[in-house]
Amino acid sequence: NRKGAVSELEHIPDAVLCDVHSHDGVVIAGYTSGDVRVWDTRTWDYIAPFLESEFEEDEPGMQPYVSFVRINSSLAVAAYEDGFLNIWNLRTGKYPVHRFEHDARIQALALSQEDATVATASAFDVVMLYSNDEGDQQIVAEFEVQKLVDYLEIVPDTGRYPVAVATAGDLVYLLKAEDSARTLHYVYGQPVTCLDVSANQVAFGVKSLGWVYEGNKILVYSLEAERCLSKLGNALGDFTCVNLRDSPPNLMVSGNRDRRVRIHDLRTDQVALSLSAHQLGVSAVQMDDWKIVSGGEEGLVSVWDYRMNQKLWEVHSRHPVRHISFNSHSLITANVPYERVVRNTDLDSFATHRRHRGLIHAYEFAVDQLAFQSPLPICRSPCDTTAGHNYDLALAFPHDQM
Repeated sequence: NRKGAVSELEHIPDAVLCDVHSHDGVVIAGYTSGDVRVWDTRTWDYIAPFLESEFEEDEPGMQPYVSFVRINSSLAVAAYEDGFLNIWNLRTGKYPVHRFEHDARIQALALSQEDATVATASAFDVVMLYSNDEGDQQIVAEFEVQKLVDYLEIVPDTGRYPVAVATAGDLVYLLKAEDSARTLHYVYGQPVTCLDVSANQVAFGVKSLGWVYEGNKILVYSLEAERCLSKLGNALGDFTCVNLRDSPPNLMVSGNRDRRVRIHDLRTDQVALSLSAHQLGVSAVQMDDWKIVSGGEEGLVSVWDYRMNQKLWEVHSRHPVRHISFNSHSLITANVPYERVVRNTDLDSFATHRRHRGLIHAYEFAVDQLAFQSPLPICRSPCDTTAGHNYDLALAFPHDQM
């Protein structure tokens, strides 16, 4: 019924948004200032605490940019441009419980949604870390790959030994903690363009190049059998995002540079639905059993009812949509700028500066209607409200307590 509350999460002055992630209504964001903030949108208390780092306070403004942020129910993780990794325990406080250093820039970061496993890729190395109950971080496994990693995901529900999937150019690696790096997929000259994993499958987009052009596809592999199950799509544009983990059984949603959102039926290897969704390429997508939420490079967030092939509503912001996460009653979106350029507020107006630094929005649906009908506190009547019809109108009479 489109009733809801929209909140713009507070931004850090003089800083540009670098990366955003969320889990179960808790949002984490990293900025060019090196700051990391966390909001809990479930409590309607949007006063976001800073997660402190261990940089020297006598060097203000010299902190490196935040490259990646990830969060789950217990941990928050941030990777910085200088190769450092900070890990916070959300239950113990705002200071990092572990700090890990790489020799080179961190190319990719992944955090398990179920436990305390963290995976990082730097140069030609992939490291998997695990936090025990005492907060100590230990290296579970290290892998060496042949190219720089582009995408990295941790496979959920793998039991004792963590498993990750990494893509590096045209290579897809299966990384098991008790084994060495194994090549899951490799076709020379066909780079991987997106990646997602579920408990027993992995899906990734492949860009078709070379003399024999077959069209860009999404390949679905079985993690247990380590073989290809499906070759989906045949698009002219690159597949830019795919969501396998959150999709209903036997379905998968993808976004493409050709501006279309597609629903793939894994049982028939066919495209069940194709939507012309955005003016530029699709940058983020998620679906459940009746709707799709998609984000585009032009900054548009669209909500679709794919049963009726109809758009329900949309909202537009300036920057590309880089993060979408929704459940039955809430939606979190993040518009992250292409350029991480800190604009001088002395030269630009406040409004211009806000427009260039990125946005995070939290939408809360089906909340208590009193939140919308309640007048200002100064105008609330202390007496009992007279019973009447609800026409979404709020009327109050100020009394002597004003």
